[in-house]
Amino acid sequence: MKNNLKYLWALPLLAVVSLTSCEKDDPEIPNEEELITTLVYTLTPDGGGTAVEFRFTDLDGDGGDAPVITNGTLAANTAYSGVITLLNEAETPAEDITEEVEEEAEEHQLFYQVATANATVTYSDTDDDGNPIGIETNFTTGDASSGTLTITLRHEPNKAAAGVADGNIANAGGETDIEVTFIVTVQ
Repeated sequence: MKNNLKYLWALPLLAVVSLTSCEKDDPEIPNEEELITTLVYTLTPDGGGTAVEFRFTDLDGDGGDAPVITNGTLAANTAYSGVITLLNEAETPAEDITEEVEEEAEEHQLFYQVATANATVTYSDTDDDGNPIGIETNFTTGDASSGTLTITLRHEPNKAAAGVADGNIANAGGETDIEVTFIVTVQ
């Protein structure tokens, strides 16, 4: 009994240590990544005409069912105004992630990589620091060709790095929120 009593003094100390370690707040995630199930890139001919829509939809996210991708055919030697729409259609009603990208424009940039298709993409919108965002673009086609268009949304890219303001993703860094590759036909 004497041996047990000599350790009783440690019980209040142990209780205080246990209680204070359990009172710790959950860590706060400063910018929790949003789920992007849908990316729509709408290209409207500058001289008027029917818009062309490139669409990626993956309602169940990574894994599971394959995404549904709608590619587009563009007219040769034509200038288009492009607009990106990013959605989380796993919620009802669908959440417009584009609004969040606009609100946090300094922390986001869309990149457009055209391979083998005779086309160029330039930015037509900027954040408050004068750096490109990429929600609005100018898309110009040349002669008939085909290839791919990869659209990537980066979170916290280094917008001051070499070439990033011109759309070169190589030095951008940051984290990829979504990356989609479309087949582009110019005819």
